[in-house]
Amino acid sequence: MKVTDKDVAYVADLANLDLTVEERVHMLRDLNSILEYIERLSELETSEVAPMAQVSDRYGVDETRQGSDRFAYAIREDVKDGLRESLPHEVAVENAPDTDGTFFEVPKVIER
Repeated sequence: MKVTDKDVAYVADLANLDLTVEERVHMLRDLNSILEYIERLSELETSEVAPMAQVSDRYGVDETRQGSDRFAYAIREDVKDGLRESLPHEVAVENAPDTDGTFFEVPKVIER
C-alpha cells in the first residue's frame, strides 16, 4: 500500500492543517517510509514469540509466572492516601467567565 499526495491532502484537510507543498512532500515520504517498515516487520516470523503485556521490565517482573502474568503485580493498588476532593461542579461553573449553568462556554476555534 502506498500513500498518495491525494491521501496526504485529504488527511491534512480532515485535521484542518494547511501544509505547504514542501511539507506535503515530506509527509508523503515519511508516511510511505513508515508503511514500508511495517511491511518489513510483518515478514518476521513471530509464532514462537510469547505475547507481552510490557515491553520493559522497568517495574520488575515476577519470574515465577509466565507470559503477561509476569507483569501483573506491577499494577499499583488504588489507595486513598494522597487523594483529595475535586472542586464541586457548582463552584467550578460559578467561577467560569461564560457558562450556561451546566457547561463552560468557550469561543469556537475551528472555522470552515
